[in-house]
Amino acid sequence: MVQWEIKFNDVKTGVVIVKLKPIKAAERFINQHFPYCQGAVLAGSVVRGEETDASDLDIVIFEKNIMASYRESFIDFGWPIEVFVHNLTSYKHFFEMDYKEAKPSMQRMISEGIILKDEGIIDSIKKEAKEILKKGPEKWTEEEVMIKRYFITDALDDFIGCNNRAEGLFIANSLADLVHEFVLRTNGYWIGSSKWIIRALKHYDVNFTEEFIEAFDDFYKTGEKGKVIQLTEIVLEPFGGRLFEGFSLGKEKL
Repeated sequence: MVQWEIKFNDVKTGVVIVKLKPIKAAERFINQHFPYCQGAVLAGSVVRGEETDASDLDIVIFEKNIMASYRESFIDFGWPIEVFVHNLTSYKHFFEMDYKEAKPSMQRMISEGIILKDEGIIDSIKKEAKEILKKGPEKWTEEEVMIKRYFITDALDDFIGCNNRAEGLFIANSLADLVHEFVLRTNGYWIGSSKWIIRALKHYDVNFTEEFIEAFDDFYKTGEKGKVIQLTEIVLEPFGGRLFEGFSLGKEKL
């Protein structure tokens, strides 16, 4: 076996599959599909050393001859490959959008990415991405904190009062998302979605993350709500606790 190949067992078929190592596969893919691009970086789990047999290759490509950004999926060189193609202005829109949502996906991809090709543009874009990540998300206003307290209170009340197991599972999901967002945003940290919820929480506080996981895991396994209720109330307490009476949104005065 040559040094640029890896082997793994397909979990569905049990067949041994041989494919190129990530960087070599990504380089060949760029040379074949985007030979005239201005720059390209390989991002995602393979560059963080977190890849699994199901991982794909995430590649950000800068191409001057496109009018607008696009995303496209391939299977090539033994890998599922997702490309995010931008020109030198379109990526800025995604930087701004991700910043406003406090989920800096594009910034992370660029900042951590391994350079596959560069015609002198990548360093400045990487610097821009790192500066945004270091700056952190926009600080919530007092009104935004109040609104989020109300929504968490509403979800918590639904959770406490729910006697339907199926409905309770999904109320818990919503509550977990709201609580993770509240903790991170009120402390000036980026938030996440899906697997990035836990990663974002760990970046903030490993001990809190363990308590968060334990609380919701306990409910999912046993149906016991106590730890989730306690965790939520502890999170809200420094900001005035639960909020229902007196809350108003969108009311206009004459």
